[in-house]
Amino acid sequence: MTDIIKKAGIFIVAAIVMVLFLFLSKDNSPSDKESLNLVNSPEPDDSPDETDKQLPVEGPMYIDIKGEVKEPGVFKASSGDRIKDMVQMAGGFTSEADQTQVNLAQKVHDEMSIIVPKVHEQADDLQNGNPELAENGKVRINYASKEEIETLNGIGPSKAEAILAYREENGYFQTIEDLLEVSGIGEQTIEQFRDSVQVP
Repeated sequence: MTDIIKKAGIFIVAAIVMVLFLFLSKDNSPSDKESLNLVNSPEPDDSPDETDKQLPVEGPMYIDIKGEVKEPGVFKASSGDRIKDMVQMAGGFTSEADQTQVNLAQKVHDEMSIIVPKVHEQADDLQNGNPELAENGKVRINYASKEEIETLNGIGPSKAEAILAYREENGYFQTIEDLLEVSGIGEQTIEQFRDSVQVP
């Protein structure tokens, strides 16, 4: 009889200890909601804020505009400026300016020279020769006509038109490698006419 009472006592004590253990474990464990938050909480973002990123800043450009503008001279331009902006800086056209020979939508580039001719005067005449050809006989890709561009090795009518379209949309080429951005122009094509082109 005494052995039975001892065994029953041990069983009761063990049961009480187990209940206490389970109770304490439940209290100390995070709730389902907290567990969910821990799982779904985003990790700290160590990447710099977009506003903190330093974007490259292009330096100023200087444009020479002359001919039939009210105040010819050298003007400071910014990236994205077009010839119309330079004409405005120069006080606008004179009454004798032939505006049909000026592409006001064209983007400007550093050291660019803009010559506004008079009516019945060709802008070519003011360039002391053919503006499409440099003194060394190379084709000036930023000024050349479609026919002039077609004289280059590896360039046919379609590629010449693509070069003109790209130049019209994006402004003058700064390096010969910029021609790689033109559809249909690859490195092999450029190598065929590299020595015949002047850029800018």
